[in-house]
Amino acid sequence: MLTLASKLKRDDGVKGPRTSNPASDSTRRVSIRDKLLVKGTCKVYFPDPNKLHYFQLTVTPDEGYYQGGKFQFEIEVPDAYNMVPPKVKCLTRIWHPNITETGEICLSLLREHSIDGTGWAPTRTLKDVVWGLNSLFTDLLNFDDPLNIEAAEHHLRDKEDFRNKVEDYIKRYAR
Repeated sequence: MLTLASKLKRDDGVKGPRTSNPASDSTRRVSIRDKLLVKGTCKVYFPDPNKLHYFQLTVTPDEGYYQGGKFQFEIEVPDAYNMVPPKVKCLTRIWHPNITETGEICLSLLREHSIDGTGWAPTRTLKDVVWGLNSLFTDLLNFDDPLNIEAAEHHLRDKEDFRNKVEDYIKRYAR
């Protein structure tokens, strides 16, 4: 399973050993996440300004298979937050290996308990959730551990036809 933690470690390994202190590393990561959000690929909307525990996120990927689509997510922060993860559902019908057509999402940081230890932790933030959802369209797109097995097998069988079906879904459901 590809996870946010492994992605960050992999990126760090590509850049070579660090010479800075750990405090600046976390600051650097935050600034990268902030840049992703500022880039315009994610927008938050509060349908009811009196319910700050419930909001919607729009992800508009600017690269990859899902470029040009607008994907809506519903995020509900439970009373037990930050001990439990927020509940997230994709409201936009999508052809994706890690999101079912009914909106269920496979993202390790949204799991309260995970075998590999990469699930939710009280140290996680809503910014991590936004970053993770955005990354499902690029870095964390995972065909090896799919929730939507049919989509993953489609990609394995015929990448061009997979791309065509994704584009068809974007035209029909994600504009």
